[in-house]
Amino acid sequence: MNKHPEFLLNKIGNPQDLKKFSLDEMKKLAEEIRTLILEKDSAEGGHLGPDLGIVEATIAYHYVFNAPEDKMVWDVSHQTYPHKMLTGRAYGWLDPDRYEDVTPYTNPDEGPYDYYAVGHTSTSIALATGMARARDLIGGHENIAALIGDGSLTGGMAFEGLNNAAVEKHNLLIVINDNQMSIDENVGGVVTALKKLRDSNGKAADNPFTAMGFDYRYVADGNDIQAMIDAFKATKDVDHPIVLHINTLKGKGYQPAVEHEREHHWVLPFDLKTDKTKIPSSDAPSAKSVAVDFIKDKIKAGENILAINAAIPSVFGLIDIKDNYPEHYKDVGIAEQESVAFAAGAVKEGAKPILFENSTFLQRAYDQLSHDIAANDLPITMIVTGGGISGQSKTHLGIFDNMMIANWPNWQYLAPTTLNELRSMLEWANKQDKHPVAIKMPVLKLPMGKEVSEDYSTIHYDIERGSKVAIIALGDFYHLGEQVRDLLKDKDINASLINPKSASDLDSEALDDLTKDHELVITLEDNQISGGFGQKIASYYGPTKMMVKNFGEKKEYTDNESRESIYKRNGLLPEQIVDEVISVLG
Repeated sequence: MNKHPEFLLNKIGNPQDLKKFSLDEMKKLAEEIRTLILEKDSAEGGHLGPDLGIVEATIAYHYVFNAPEDKMVWDVSHQTYPHKMLTGRAYGWLDPDRYEDVTPYTNPDEGPYDYYAVGHTSTSIALATGMARARDLIGGHENIAALIGDGSLTGGMAFEGLNNAAVEKHNLLIVINDNQMSIDENVGGVVTALKKLRDSNGKAADNPFTAMGFDYRYVADGNDIQAMIDAFKATKDVDHPIVLHINTLKGKGYQPAVEHEREHHWVLPFDLKTDKTKIPSSDAPSAKSVAVDFIKDKIKAGENILAINAAIPSVFGLIDIKDNYPEHYKDVGIAEQESVAFAAGAVKEGAKPILFENSTFLQRAYDQLSHDIAANDLPITMIVTGGGISGQSKTHLGIFDNMMIANWPNWQYLAPTTLNELRSMLEWANKQDKHPVAIKMPVLKLPMGKEVSEDYSTIHYDIERGSKVAIIALGDFYHLGEQVRDLLKDKDINASLINPKSASDLDSEALDDLTKDHELVITLEDNQISGGFGQKIASYYGPTKMMVKNFGEKKEYTDNESRESIYKRNGLLPEQIVDEVISVLG
């Protein structure tokens, strides 16, 4: 049901309808869009500050240009809520019953106004440059644009894109949305360069964009619709590359988001009257708190610990380290490749880097993890968060880390089943100085467990011995294995339950021993099956009579599908696994 039938937004079926609006109507429209963003985010959660800050620029763009013939690539596309509302998808905000019908990032499946599924950052300029070159090759004349945030500009791909965009011969517009904030505070020389331009109203002599050959324009108030209309009219159809630098206010229209930008970049459901989250927090120990407490303990003990991350310290719980131990902390910006190379340099000079990476961003660091770390066999410790099946957008899935890390030489990829086991793995990884070690942080809630102190240089499985069926359950899914074992007891099958501890290395002695009195081994992993842990077990048993069945997610991109639905579709519910075991046993 439409909550706001009186809104002007109801008159917009596509961007062409916007061209009939007066300036005052567009200002009213901006207020409506902000109201809808706040209502939906307070109910469902989502990106808040970025979308509140880009409203006027989005309205002005669609007022001046002719989408979908004229094309804009959004970077990061979490700031496209206003764009979606103006391109036929307002129902996803006007009608609470349809909140789930529109995805949170650009999505070509939703219509002709989105060109890529873009959830990560720094790619827009390169994408738009390729589009512009193809347009020229086939004789087109449409406008091609990229909108990139100042946080996204800290990523290496942005500079690679700028390097090539600067020498294009025809129309290409790069809009830099400068709101002086990324997910966390922006870092590095880009901050200095953009500040000089803002402070000089775009007149600074050391302008990096003009130095590269761009025509450069500046808008001091990117939240002024008329100013943005004028700027877009002045850049439309111009036959050379242009950088349009606009200064906007992140969180505009909602004062808590203006005053507390980091906390309102992305929000859980919250109370609009009090700004308090509706999701209760817990002071109970968690994987995140165990890791941060470990780092603090080592710093206090005088160790040269260096916690490194790429622009998302709050995701890892590193704000305490950032604020209270700044010499032991480094944020490299939105630049995962840089974070890995930085860690490689640090360990060579005697630091003990602990590198924090999110599974869904890990592929951005793929080359450095292989070339700079694995090939040089450098003993860094990497903590990987978010590595599991989730209901995220297809651009933010965390199901590929087993496939990546566990298949490089030299890397050990550990997966704890309890919080005390996590602490043990951290202690060993930090102490050893032979190889790189990654630790797969649990995404599901883990028990504290018994105290553990172990050397993981050679993997020895923990086995609760049974017979006939062996359940090898990695990391988070160990507790799924417990459920399956208990259900199998009701079928008169006393299965073995095994904690393998590692996604990369096998315990061949334990695996050989299972062949004495087991017919079937099943593997459980909270990741993609293809190229993952379970297939290593299956390959090991290939020459034997042992039957092996792998459970995990099939090779696919899911898109905002619930975790429960993914589990059911992939046969990962305990009852489904038991039925499959009985079927395989015949």
